[in-house]
Amino acid sequence: MNAETNYWFFEEENFVNIFCPQRIVELDNQIEDREYQKGDNVYSIGEPSEYVYIIKQGRVKIGMYSEDGKEIVKTILTPGEVFGEMALTGEENHRDFAVVLDNDTVVCPMTLDDLQARMADNQELSLSIFKMMGKRMQKLERRIELLVSKDARTRVIEFLRDMAKEKGRKVGFETMIPNHLKHQDIASLTGTSRQTVTTILNELKEKNIINFDRRKILIRDLDLLK
Repeated sequence: MNAETNYWFFEEENFVNIFCPQRIVELDNQIEDREYQKGDNVYSIGEPSEYVYIIKQGRVKIGMYSEDGKEIVKTILTPGEVFGEMALTGEENHRDFAVVLDNDTVVCPMTLDDLQARMADNQELSLSIFKMMGKRMQKLERRIELLVSKDARTRVIEFLRDMAKEKGRKVGFETMIPNHLKHQDIASLTGTSRQTVTTILNELKEKNIINFDRRKILIRDLDLLK
């Protein structure tokens, strides 16, 4: 795993220090953490884009709907990750939705005005946020490419490889990925079914290429994951 990968993960984890209001005494608008239960909307399509959020605990699904009403999952975010950032680009109303996937999910919101004020005073923060947004665009482009040109097995394997590069930690020749995703989550993100994901993961486990439980995925050797 290269230094750039570590840098991205470090940035997203440390956004907590920027967003959580109990740690920011100089903000004019002090906002309390918000707690949600599974199925709650943080925001819906069409609502004003007034805040940027970071997840302290739990998971949040970001998605939209196709013309025929089918749900399209754009990403599933976990603790330390930011969402609602399109407000910084001038988006006045949300073009996607944010739905909570776990009970007792805790989110830190920051008003757009407060965040822009902090970015104006902190060039490093501004760079970090815009790099994060660029990374999100690259991930979305890659996902579209895989959906169009690759079969289900390849999409799941490439998803695991991407997770390893983004959030994995090297342990000798092995790579450990903290896992906050269920098989259905991976299916939604790879355009497959939960049954297909389970079959592929079990096949890789039987070949001793990976091991997994509810908390982590361990890739024995990335060169064998293909």
